[in-house]
Amino acid sequence: MPQDLPGFYFDAEKNRYFPIKGPIPGSSRNSSPASTSTTTQKSISKPNLVDKSCRRIRKKTAKLLQLRELCGDLIPCSRGKCSFQEEYQKIQASQPIVWKFQGTERIGDSAMELIHVNIDRPIGITGTDILFAASANGCLSFYVVGKVQQQFDYGIGCMPDRVWPLSIEERERFVELPGHLWRPSGASVNMSSNISCMKMHGKHSDSDGLPRQHLMITSLGSETSGGSVYTLNLGEPLDYDLSSLMLRRRIYKAASFNCTVWTADCNSDGSQAVVGTNLGAALVNLETGVPSWVFRCKSDVLSLQLDHPGKIVLCGLRNGAIVTVDTREKSEGLSARLARHQIPYASQGTCKPSSTTPRNLTKRCFELRGNISQSHITSMPSSISCLASLQLYDQCFLASSMDGSIRLYDHRLMQRGPVQFYEGNVNSHTRIQLGVDPYGRFFMSGGEDCNLRLWGIKSGELLYEDKFMSSVPSVVCWPGELPRMQDQSENDRDYVYGQEHGSGAWLGSEEGLFHVRWS
Repeated sequence: MPQDLPGFYFDAEKNRYFPIKGPIPGSSRNSSPASTSTTTQKSISKPNLVDKSCRRIRKKTAKLLQLRELCGDLIPCSRGKCSFQEEYQKIQASQPIVWKFQGTERIGDSAMELIHVNIDRPIGITGTDILFAASANGCLSFYVVGKVQQQFDYGIGCMPDRVWPLSIEERERFVELPGHLWRPSGASVNMSSNISCMKMHGKHSDSDGLPRQHLMITSLGSETSGGSVYTLNLGEPLDYDLSSLMLRRRIYKAASFNCTVWTADCNSDGSQAVVGTNLGAALVNLETGVPSWVFRCKSDVLSLQLDHPGKIVLCGLRNGAIVTVDTREKSEGLSARLARHQIPYASQGTCKPSSTTPRNLTKRCFELRGNISQSHITSMPSSISCLASLQLYDQCFLASSMDGSIRLYDHRLMQRGPVQFYEGNVNSHTRIQLGVDPYGRFFMSGGEDCNLRLWGIKSGELLYEDKFMSSVPSVVCWPGELPRMQDQSENDRDYVYGQEHGSGAWLGSEEGLFHVRWS
């Protein structure tokens, strides 16, 4: 069956697409001077811009279909030859639809994770998607996503309101509504301090078909105590009559630190995690809670990524450096004896000389400790805001810095610099997450101008840019994860979490929770 394309219909007899024509010439339109005069300029300016954009997209789609009929699936473009499917996916992603959920203010402005879990209901155990949302004030909440009437009989329902696009023409475009969010009564827990990071770890399903998942939660720490690493057990079904006490019983502290915990990541089997602090990076055994320092530095580790085997960790520092550390060399305790390295600063250093440090040495290098290869070190113009690996291309990763720069790097070509630049982002000092499509096609980022932007990873094109909220969209959670074949049985290899909710992402800001999707 031919795929439906917006603005076109398929003629089976002629075996080709035709554009859907507009109104019959001479037919009346529902507009009058009286109604037009009562509309302010502010309310009509943005829809008009959207209408023009929609017309440009339809023309581009028509041109794309024409090229496919002439050239096949490999069509000519400005970069030479490109895939028709990839170009059409970019057109779809450039016209998303955005919903805002009522009553979710200051809920998910710190971290979010979408996890498929089992719920023990009176009629039996059923599976559903749960959106875990963490706020900067230390509150952890969870929302049931989907057909909430069949999950819980009490709690708070959050209805979606469409906030983009605003044009009537685009509102007619058919896209399935996102599932409602339902927050059961008492389904929230206050942690010891601000929540800095959340990561899902463990197997999606074991040999018996049951999930063996945990949610790792890190707290930032306070003036009186350091940060901590917690684990929320999701391997057993959640209780139907869930309360904050029952939820807290599933949370246990895996490790504590006498320093600030900024970020963390964990390996695929959930046996160990790596934690980024203001003293460096430490490897933590999540079963025993024993930490081992693998990297020491006086510059905070604001973002990091651990590869799936757990041998290499990528650390993004406050001074703008991106360091690759081999975790197989480690030491116990704070007095760790790790190999010392003097790393040259970039041409524009971010550290000022002190009275105890020679001025010429400060300009040239800074000290790191760990199993580090200088050929795998690079730097960005400002503090690292986020590092994000690509699931299908494990040698590549995205990096953003607090001056607004976003770049794509290849581990094998670190000394040559970035392989792709992405223009248009706005930032000066905020830690903003990058949300990467699980299939490595697109990524999203918010900006300090409160705009959401979406780029094509391969092409570097800015596909979408607009403002539909009055706060910074600092958290992006893409609802989907590619299944890992070694972790799954033959029957569930094709399952992707969140696939029933369509293509798109969850956004978190002080203003509330948003969902972005395209057809």
